[in-house]
Order: sequence, then structure tokens, then C-alpha cells
Amino acid sequence: MRHVLVLLLAAAAAVPGTAQTRPRGRDLGIPFAGRTGPLNAITDVAGIAVGHVTLIEGDGKLVPGIGPIRTGVTAILPRPRGDWDPVFAATFNLNGNGDMTGVSWIKESGFLEGPILLTGTHSVGTVRDAAIQWQARNGREFVFTYPIVAETFDGLNDANGEHVKPTHAMQALDRAKPGAVEEGSVGGGTGMRCNGFKGGIGTSSRLLSREQGGYTIGVLVQCNYGGDLRILGVPIRQEITGLGGCTVLPQPLSRPWTRGIPLCPTTGGADASQPSGDDEGRGSIIVIVATDAPLLPHQLERIARRVGMGLGRLGSWAGNSSGDLFLAFSTANHGAARAEGTPSLTLLPNDRIDPLFSATIDATEEAVVNAMLAAPTMTGADGIRSFGLPADRVVAILRKYSRMK
Repeated sequence: MRHVLVLLLAAAAAVPGTAQTRPRGRDLGIPFAGRTGPLNAITDVAGIAVGHVTLIEGDGKLVPGIGPIRTGVTAILPRPRGDWDPVFAATFNLNGNGDMTGVSWIKESGFLEGPILLTGTHSVGTVRDAAIQWQARNGREFVFTYPIVAETFDGLNDANGEHVKPTHAMQALDRAKPGAVEEGSVGGGTGMRCNGFKGGIGTSSRLLSREQGGYTIGVLVQCNYGGDLRILGVPIRQEITGLGGCTVLPQPLSRPWTRGIPLCPTTGGADASQPSGDDEGRGSIIVIVATDAPLLPHQLERIARRVGMGLGRLGSWAGNSSGDLFLAFSTANHGAARAEGTPSLTLLPNDRIDPLFSATIDATEEAVVNAMLAAPTMTGADGIRSFGLPADRVVAILRKYSRMK
């Protein structure tokens, strides 16, 4: 059995990255507000890099410690590789049923030190420990450090199986690069569900006008929350029936919270058009906001608070079982954390911050839609199936409500 487990882990770690083939929101012509950066991604903020490791292995009934495996790690470097200068940062919890390590020092100091990693709930400890070792091996000098690792619950995964290993976190960090960001069922978003459909990683950006300062806002989400999906105010989830969460295996399933999930229609079950049991709100969302605008920590907290307004547009109710955790940081004011002297800072006046608020809201909304559109239908542990958001039906519904031509 030990030999089999080793082989499974090796196979899961070998899943290669693939070019994204499903359309993003703007590819479909969805008229989101605001002007994006060239990549429409968090990496439009200069110096930021993103990397993923995706672990997918096995099918069928859950066997604890064996699989099926649907999980991974996503890494974000706030500054170019090898530049360990801390960035001003702040956090905000819309609902706190989740975990983001290292935030006590961000709140106390106003600085984010080192990378940000996203993964499944029960892999936080492993990823945190690996982040310390990766930084030490890659030249960062510290007496102690508090890695930032955030999570959402990957219900399509053998979540208690400890399939994420230190090497996976290090691989995600090693793979982090600027440029286009792969979205959907990748990295930390592999086993996630969102708004009743398949969820995952999504990103978007906004570029302010020259008159507004020419600054960039970039957002990356790990989307796994419950909500009545709306796009541009249109009740998408109410309009798309027959694609609710379901299972291809007969009940009872192995985990108590899965007992209310209906049998998929293709296997003889009823129409899976409604929320599946009491697991609908057992999701979360992590949102990372980056900007090159010269904002101080108290202003970045104000930015982080606006994320919730973008999620509200999408129909999120920030349920009791949801961890809706947001972090915002600024790449401006390089050298502000140095111990010598009295660093001089650049500050954007509060009277000029409104365009950044609006950009954060708009980019959050679009990043979630991009995450859902990019994620294909996935069947995971216990045969639980989460359907991908069908782009053709979304377009038809938006046209029906006169949001698209």
C-alpha cells in the first residue's frame, strides 16, 4: 500500500501546465466596466509573478490517504524574484471562517514579507513550512518569518489525505513568472466550486487614466464560495438549470456533509438544478489585490474592504461557513522597510483614491467570472461533479436581458 501511495503522489505531481483554452469574459464580449491592463491579470502590476502546481489523480469513491486527488498550490511573488524588499499591505475579512497565516504581523507592521501562497484548507501547514525553506534556500536572510498562506476547502479532493507535499509548494514558487496567468482548475483552485458551478483561480486588472495617475490594480481570486451567481446584474444561476452539484455514485457517500448531494441526471437521478444539500455555503474565497499606486497600509485596508462590493455584485452572501479573506498590497515605496535612516515615502492623497476603489470592485467581479468560465466540468472524490459554467448559455442569457448585443 505504501508503494502504491508513492506512485500516486508521483503521478499527481507530474500533471503538466496546459494552455488555457476556454474563453475569458471579455473574449465572449461581456462588457465589464473599466479598462484592463494588457494581460488583464494581476501580473499587469510590474514585478508580480504567479505560478501553479496542479495535482489530479484517480476517480471514484474516496479512499482516505489515496484519493481521488484534486488539489494544488498557487504562488504569488509580490516583487521580482530575488527582491526581498517588503511591500506595504493590509488585510480584511468579510467573513472569517477561513485561514490566512501571517496576518498578525501585517496588521502590526503594515508590511508583507515574502511570497503569498494559496492551497486547500488542510494543506496550509505543509505549504507554510515549505515557504520558509524555499525563502532560505533562495537567498532571503531572516531571523524568523511569517509566511502568508491562505486556503479554501477543496471539496472535490481527498481533503484529509495530505497530498500536497513541501516539494509541491516549492515547485509552485519556482514556477512563478510574470506574464499571462493560467486560470480555472489549476493550482490552489483545482478542487474548488463557486456559485454552484466549478470554481478555481481567476484574475483581472484595471488601468487608471493618466488623469487618475495611470496606476494599475490587479486582482487574483481563489473562488470557492456559495452564491446566486449574477453577471452584470443578470440572475445567471436562476436561468441555468440542470447543472447543480451532484454525484455519479450512489448514496451514502463517505463524508457526512455529502449525504444530501443528489444523483446526477445522467446516472438516473433527478434534475440537479438546485443547491446540493447543506454543502452550498461551505466554500470560501481568497482575493489578493495588488497595485503600483503609492498607498499606505490604512489605505490598502480601505482597498481590501471594497473587494466585498465586487463579490456582492456577483450574488455572494458571505455565508457563515465561508472564509472570505482579502489581502491588498502596494509595490510602490521600495525601501520603505529598511532599518537605516528615515525613509521618505510617496503617498496618494485620500481625495484621489476613489478610482482605485472602483477599479478594485470591477476587477474582483471580472476575476471571479474568469475563474468560473475557465474551469471545465470536474468529477472528484465520491463522484461529486461540479459543472463548468457554460459560456454559450451565459452569452445567451446576457443577450436575453439586453446586457450584450
